[in-house]
Amino acid sequence: MSTVDLSKALGYKGPPTKVVFNTRDYLLYALSIGIHSEELQFLYENHPQFTVFPTYPLVLAFKRDNNGVSVYDGAGSDAIPGIPPFDPNTAVHGEQSLEVHRPLPVEGAEGFELQSTVTGVYDKGKGMVIERTAQLVDPKDVSRPYATMMGSAFVRGSGGWGGPRGPADVASGGKKSESLDPPKDRTPDRVSEDSTHADQAILYRLSGDYNPLHIDPEIAPMVGLERPILHGLCTYGLSAHAILKTYGGSDPRAFKSITGRFSAPVLPGDTHVTKMWNVPTTPENKGQTRILFQTYAKERNLLVIHSGCVILQDPSHQTHSKL
Repeated sequence: MSTVDLSKALGYKGPPTKVVFNTRDYLLYALSIGIHSEELQFLYENHPQFTVFPTYPLVLAFKRDNNGVSVYDGAGSDAIPGIPPFDPNTAVHGEQSLEVHRPLPVEGAEGFELQSTVTGVYDKGKGMVIERTAQLVDPKDVSRPYATMMGSAFVRGSGGWGGPRGPADVASGGKKSESLDPPKDRTPDRVSEDSTHADQAILYRLSGDYNPLHIDPEIAPMVGLERPILHGLCTYGLSAHAILKTYGGSDPRAFKSITGRFSAPVLPGDTHVTKMWNVPTTPENKGQTRILFQTYAKERNLLVIHSGCVILQDPSHQTHSKL
């Protein structure tokens, strides 16, 4: 691969991405991540406690400002100064995090933006990791973001240029990642099994991610898959829902943040098994519950999300970060 110029790439702020969303989008998203009628507050706009499931912002990088069926162009694959062009089809979603700062307006919004920054570029030898951090904001009040999202992509065949290997590398600031492995001496405190159906990806794509990999049986074999796979962020949403329902009473006000790494594709129809460990928090995080999790595809006994962590908070202790 051509030389990567970190001085140009790191800190690059792409042009703001306009996004629009409405109540119908919230309902469709909740349905697509497996929420059922016993949690009608996420599915019925006239419910007295109608609310938005907190991981909804993750779809906006794909949906953008399109209310129709958009042509998939690889969200987040726009040119970055200092990084040679690459085929977005060689990029695999590696890691995702979301921090919720305040709830979205239940009626939706027009004119909001995603403001993104390249926050990491790493050389993994066989490929390159590109990390972007985006904030969802109302341009009229950018000091109070609604959510902060970090996503990383592994670009196959783009490594070997001699750059830092990851966050623990001195060249990337010397920050070591906190271990999110579950306790080795404990079985999970709680386990949730959630079935998916054969058309799960067909439903989820209507939230905005129209990548044909998830529906076209002729595309999947081109990238070494036997058939279309489920969106990683659908599995992510299913896991978040299982944890919020188990430990947060399905109250979105309790949801503070989630992070996790994708390790294998999920097939529509797989049963999601979310294993959860309730681990201690520090004294300064009074009122918070820290849940480490792993998600498996049951039928294949395959780990599909690892290094997962959800932070829940007692709504009475909430403070909204202004960053």
